[in-house]
Amino acid sequence: MRKNDWLLIAVLLVAAAGIYVAIQYYQKVSTQNAVAVVTVDGVEYGRYPLSEDHTETIRFEDGSYNRFAIQDGYVSMPEASCPDQICVHHSWISRNKETIVCLPDKVVITIENGEDSGIDVLQH
Repeated sequence: MRKNDWLLIAVLLVAAAGIYVAIQYYQKVSTQNAVAVVTVDGVEYGRYPLSEDHTETIRFEDGSYNRFAIQDGYVSMPEASCPDQICVHHSWISRNKETIVCLPDKVVITIENGEDSGIDVLQH
């Protein structure tokens, strides 16, 4: 390899590292004021800050339940009584407007960070 090849590789590595650091910083800043909004059958059940670890179980009259957990700025639904368990297998969420939905129990968890870009859809 020639000297210019090494220079190009070094520039690309520095640029990639810079982009990675910028993305990590932006994600951390955007989740500082984020809250998990839990709704049950269309009615707001509660708002929980992602900055505080929390676990709660929502129990229903028919004996069914949904447990959600907030840990290290991420939200998951580790346990539920629904038959399909799609909500349980959903990955952790932490970004604005991400959701976890349990259709049988009508539980929706949505992340809100208080920042609204004003853009809902981009169409080309």
